[in-house]
Amino acid sequence: MFKKQPTILVYHSNQAEVFAEYIRQFGLSSTILTASNPEEAERQLENTEVILGWKFPTYLLKQPIASSVQWFQSTGAGIDDLIADKTIPEHVMVTRIVDQFGSYISEYVFSFLLYIIKDMQRMRKSQMDRSWDPFISESLEGKTIGVAGLGSIGSEVVQKARAFDMRVFGLSFSSKHALLVDHHFTPDKWKEFVCELDYLVLTLPLTDSTRYVMNRDMLMAMKEDACLINVGRGALINENDLAAVMESGHLKAAILDVFEIEPLPKDHQFYSLQNIYLTSHLSGPSTVEGVSRFFVENVKKYMNHEPLQGLVDRSLGY
Repeated sequence: MFKKQPTILVYHSNQAEVFAEYIRQFGLSSTILTASNPEEAERQLENTEVILGWKFPTYLLKQPIASSVQWFQSTGAGIDDLIADKTIPEHVMVTRIVDQFGSYISEYVFSFLLYIIKDMQRMRKSQMDRSWDPFISESLEGKTIGVAGLGSIGSEVVQKARAFDMRVFGLSFSSKHALLVDHHFTPDKWKEFVCELDYLVLTLPLTDSTRYVMNRDMLMAMKEDACLINVGRGALINENDLAAVMESGHLKAAILDVFEIEPLPKDHQFYSLQNIYLTSHLSGPSTVEGVSRFFVENVKKYMNHEPLQGLVDRSLGY
């Protein structure tokens, strides 16, 4: 039996109306309200059942005016801030975007791996110097890549690694996707997992057990010429430890798209390290169209009392 169409509040600092328009185009006839700041959100909360939002002022959810809210859909994949937020009532379901970022992020990962292993920087410099500089570059074939986190993003990285004939190791909290990789490791085997890798890709969520999992001890357990790629969450890595290890020359390169503080402060030590490649949390963009389509499909499930996609288990942290 279908629920009635819920009243929806779309919260975004500058794109709330754009999201609302896409949602209407995808066929929802619900009442759709919008807000771009906490004051507007507070005025719209009465009788709102569902919130689609980013950086929502969650303290409002503790107020009586928000008693009708049953479900909060984040517009992003990372929800560690929502997990840590004790102002969200326990009865409010929290969902995140899933299965939309794998292609983007895996392409990002291999763009950098190819850039480094083929020494594209040297090729480009030769052109700029008008220099004829033939050389033999390395190949990804036969190299060992480890993917920590075998969800939808990690699985896409694995798939692309197969296309380059790489050995693929994987680490995840369960053995659900163990058959995707050549060797599977559980979190109690981190050092055994990293010690043989040429490339380590982090796609994990941030939880109590993954925070600073890449510390000095773990980084030094990696091969001296290995590369580290983080497209998960910034605090998976102890940034001070990574800076010290990179300064020592132990690792060949670190490719970082996520950081503990974003935007990365202009005086951060990473900017001055030549063997660190920085990007501005852009590897897996949340597009308005993609998020809206995902949300509308989830609303249909919600109305039909079906399990929601991306439902967060707060006890697990993802």
